[in-house]
Amino acid sequence: MTSVPESMTAIAISAPGGPEVLVPETRPVPRPAPGEVLIRVAAAGVNRPDVLQRMGYYPPPPGASDLPGLEIAGTVVAVGPGGDPELLGQAMCALVAGGGYAEYCTAPAGSCLPVPTGFSMAEAAALPETIFTVWHNLFERAWVMEGETVLVHGGTSGIGTTAIGLCKLFGIKVIVTCGSADKCAAAVALGADLAVDYSAEDYVAAVKAFTDGKGVNAVLDMVGGDYVPRNLECLADDGRHVTIAFQRGAKVEIDISQVMRRRLTMTGSTLRARSADFKAALADEIARTLWPRLGEGAWKPVMDKAFPLAEAGAAHARMQAGEHVGKIVLTVG
Repeated sequence: MTSVPESMTAIAISAPGGPEVLVPETRPVPRPAPGEVLIRVAAAGVNRPDVLQRMGYYPPPPGASDLPGLEIAGTVVAVGPGGDPELLGQAMCALVAGGGYAEYCTAPAGSCLPVPTGFSMAEAAALPETIFTVWHNLFERAWVMEGETVLVHGGTSGIGTTAIGLCKLFGIKVIVTCGSADKCAAAVALGADLAVDYSAEDYVAAVKAFTDGKGVNAVLDMVGGDYVPRNLECLADDGRHVTIAFQRGAKVEIDISQVMRRRLTMTGSTLRARSADFKAALADEIARTLWPRLGEGAWKPVMDKAFPLAEAGAAHARMQAGEHVGKIVLTVG
């Protein structure tokens, strides 16, 4: 292990509540277990699950750090027992189950990917959570393919902007919904084929018009609640509906006969609690299929704003206000 201090600054959740409960604390630097590495964090992504955890609605899975933060980028400074010493000194980004809002963070070696050529640490920190989520849910669970059309809600969120970028890379048309005309314009500028202002327009009618009444092949939904039956109306026959969050509620009422008649598929997933082996397999597929294209400059994440680690509360306030377009990150050091 290279020289690593005994203690570090981390951002902890003092009690469930608003952004003000995110407070700096001095914590012991974690030590990597077998199969893990220790990363000196240069930047950490801010995501909606961090906000939910801070509010007391999304506790970390058993064994995970109580600190928020699900994606990081930095330099490997230690490896766990039996680990590969060649990883030392390498610039990596990583998906973690918690602990990212800190100067140091352990990560499963299998969930680490090299920082792509030409990417800053902040840009690299904006990759893992959204790319793993979009890749697994759109390309594996909804099995979308070239020539198809998808509907993605929250078009200017981190998930939404990532979905736009990946769909464009793989020849998939993408319709998004946004909460204002300005955000719709931003989404179209990023490559969305259609952006619907849900505050002023019926997105079901807009989808039907855009697809000549056929509907989309897949929906990536993070809204839930009353959106779900409307999403099903947007689907073409044999369409796939994937739920990744439920901001408008977990209880829904649908016409199951519609699912049967039109051969619809409904699925969903959460990523944080999945096993290290699952995430490693997902990372391997992404490394083989997507990472070379990122290194060639084919796509970069849409960056909204970077905040110093100590201003994590301000970063959360910006996310909750819905002002951001793309990824919010924290910078360390």
